[in-house]
Amino acid sequence: MQTEEVAQSIDRATEKNISKVMQIESAQKQNQTTGERISEVVAAFCGSMTFVWVHVAWFSAWVIVNSIPRLRFDPFPYTFLTLVVSLEAIFLSTFILISQNHDTKLAERRNHLDLQINMLAEQESTKTLELLRRVAEKLGVNANDPETKVLAESMEPEKLVDQIVSAAEEVLDKENSNGSSNTGQEKAAT
Repeated sequence: MQTEEVAQSIDRATEKNISKVMQIESAQKQNQTTGERISEVVAAFCGSMTFVWVHVAWFSAWVIVNSIPRLRFDPFPYTFLTLVVSLEAIFLSTFILISQNHDTKLAERRNHLDLQINMLAEQESTKTLELLRRVAEKLGVNANDPETKVLAESMEPEKLVDQIVSAAEEVLDKENSNGSSNTGQEKAAT
């Protein structure tokens, strides 16, 4: 019986979280400009098989019509078709870039939210470990585990970022030094 209650409680919490996420997503959609909405629709259409089949039909019809002497308006090598397709590519790439920029903004917001939640969770975990250490002391249990002491310390995001940047720079330095030595070896071999 208790297991079912826990499962139902988890289901309710999950539904609540999903509902909150959907509200956030809905609010983001409502804040889109008209241009961003149009760009999303165009980008979604361009990323579909319908788009491919429309172009297959269009190009086939263009070639067939221009193969009939009486109907020919753009003879081979189809210069006008090339112009139209080039203009289409310019506009489609612009729409897709606008859509991608919007998606990037959303991803950055989500990443920021994830970071905030992770930092809050870390603070909660640190506080929980501190409370458990105090309970252990009160009960007379030896809680002098060095690993737990390290985990109970507050995380400093700045130090973590510095460590990540340093590690990335080391990897780049190694790749660059290996690349330059390989280039020298390649030149010596030729």
